[in-house]
Amino acid sequence: MANVRILEIKKSIFENNDLEAERLRADLKAQNTFLINLMSSPGSGKTSSVLRIIERLKGKYRIGVMEADIDSRVDAEAVARTGVPAIQIHTGGMCHLDAGMTRQGLESPEMRGLGLIILENVGNLVCPAEFDTGACKNMMILSVPEGDDKPLKYPLMFSVADLLLINKIDVLEFFDFDIGAVRERAEKLRPGITVIDVSAKQGIGFGCVAAWIEQEIEAWKRG
Repeated sequence: MANVRILEIKKSIFENNDLEAERLRADLKAQNTFLINLMSSPGSGKTSSVLRIIERLKGKYRIGVMEADIDSRVDAEAVARTGVPAIQIHTGGMCHLDAGMTRQGLESPEMRGLGLIILENVGNLVCPAEFDTGACKNMMILSVPEGDDKPLKYPLMFSVADLLLINKIDVLEFFDFDIGAVRERAEKLRPGITVIDVSAKQGIGFGCVAAWIEQEIEAWKRG
C-alpha cells in the first residue's frame, strides 16, 4: 500500500511539473527568450562549454546563464567574468531543477529581456532528465573519460536530449572510447539527435555548436 501511495505522489509531481513547464515555454515564447537546458555528470565540462558558447554567440544575442548547484558559486563567477549576466541557483540539496525552480531563476532581474539563456543544470545523469525545466531545447554532454557505455546505463538522459556534445576528444587516444558506438546508441534512444564532437579546452567543434543553436533559435521564432 505504501508503494502505491509513493507512485501516486510521484506521478502527481511529474504531471504538475509538466503543466508548469508548458506554461513556462509559452511565457518564454511571448518574451522572445530561448532557453537551453544543459545537463551532464560533474566534471564533464559544462561550464567550460558554456564559456565557449558565449565566446561564439555573445556578439549576436543578449545571453544570460543560470548556474544550478547544491552549493557554491564558482561557476556563476566564471561566467560573470565574461561580462554575461549570471546567477547562481542553490537547490537546497535537490539533485535537479524543475520548471518552478527554473521560473524563479528566470524572474530574477539579471535574466530579464535576454534573447538566449543557458541553464546549467545540477551535475548528474539521473534526476535532471526526469524533470522538464520548461526549456526550449535540451543539450547534454558526455565526456570521453566517462566511458562510451553511458547511453546504456542512463538511457533516459539521452532520450530527452536534442543535442549531445561528446567532450574532451583531445584526450581520446588515452581512453578506450568508441565514438561510433555512442552515436549509434544515442540515435536509438533519440532518433534525430544531433551529436557533435568537441573539446571545450581547445575550442574544437564549437563553431558547429553555435550554428546548431542559431538554427534552432530561428526555427523556434518561425514556429
